Amino acid sequence: MSEGQHSRAAQSDEAGEHALLVYDDECDFCRRWVARWQRMAGPGIESVPAREAPARVPGLSPAELAKAIHLVEPGGHISKGAEAVVRALARAGRGWFPLWLYRKVPGMAGGMEFVYRLVARHRHRG
Repeated sequence: MSEGQHSRAAQSDEAGEHALLVYDDECDFCRRWVARWQRMAGPGIESVPAREAPARVPGLSPAELAKAIHLVEPGGHISKGAEAVVRALARAGRGWFPLWLYRKVPGMAGGMEFVYRLVARHRHRG
């Protein structure tokens, strides 16, 4: 997704005060974790199934959404994968430390993304 697409996509929900957490609703693992997450996060983050996201957030393609969770923030920032998870934790008031680690500790972002991709690759196995 290009920078322009990120801006246009985020503008579609900018009027709202909450972020959108877009997830793979065809994945049992994903649905369980998002349900747990929603109980922790409260009303500040709305969970949106990936199949509904293109109508809510123009610019996010089904192919992109199939690869990773996405967080669409009211200010326009769109993140995916491990970054989306740690940003969502911080927005929900569940701690800034994971986001700080992701941003500031050399190699941490790459390590977190590697683990996220590993889990994501195996999420449909039952």
